[in-house]
Amino acid sequence: MKLTFLKGVIHGFPIFLGYISVSFGLGITAVSSGLSFVEATVISATNLTSAGQAAGIEIIASMGSLIEMALTQLIINLRYALMGISLSQKLDNSFSVPCRVIAAFGITDEIFAISYSQKSSVTPNYMFGMIFISWIGWTGGTLVGALAGSFLPAVITGALGIMLYAMFVAIVVPVARENKKVLFAVMISIIFSVIFKYFIKLSAGFAIIICAVIASTVAALIFPVSEVEE
Repeated sequence: MKLTFLKGVIHGFPIFLGYISVSFGLGITAVSSGLSFVEATVISATNLTSAGQAAGIEIIASMGSLIEMALTQLIINLRYALMGISLSQKLDNSFSVPCRVIAAFGITDEIFAISYSQKSSVTPNYMFGMIFISWIGWTGGTLVGALAGSFLPAVITGALGIMLYAMFVAIVVPVARENKKVLFAVMISIIFSVIFKYFIKLSAGFAIIICAVIASTVAALIFPVSEVEE
């Protein structure tokens, strides 16, 4: 049992390292948006979603409504439900309902990828080990970044705050360069995002929701996926 948990920790250590750097930028962004380092850390301790947290912090900073927050988080984090359904086919029979609840909390893109790539069934202790070390990296990085943002000069925190957005760019650009369909959807999102930011003056949360719906709908209509391709 202990060896399985340790195996999960070892496999999750690269995620731990990556999460520290990303969540550091998130902590700085949260503090610069008006949150305290305690609030920023609690948000990361109870959520494992970089894009969702970044959008949520922006909505909080702009005094958005709860409905706006709920809809934004639903759209951004809906993929985790699909990951959970897929990963459930890999789980060991020893996974009880409480264990599944804990595993559902800890599913991220990286944890899903590593868990799903295992040749054998995924046990609770292996999953918990990977979630634990990843959670430490995410929460700890946010705490350090938030503390740094509370004391460092605005010039430095402003520069470090772009780390989170640099991560999103690094994720999107390589895929967009290789796939014209993704590039098209990204460009549609950018165009409408600029419109909502500078012309229509729509709040951040609803702007994300509408941009996502428009981009995905237009891309699906122009580039439909055939059953063979699926």
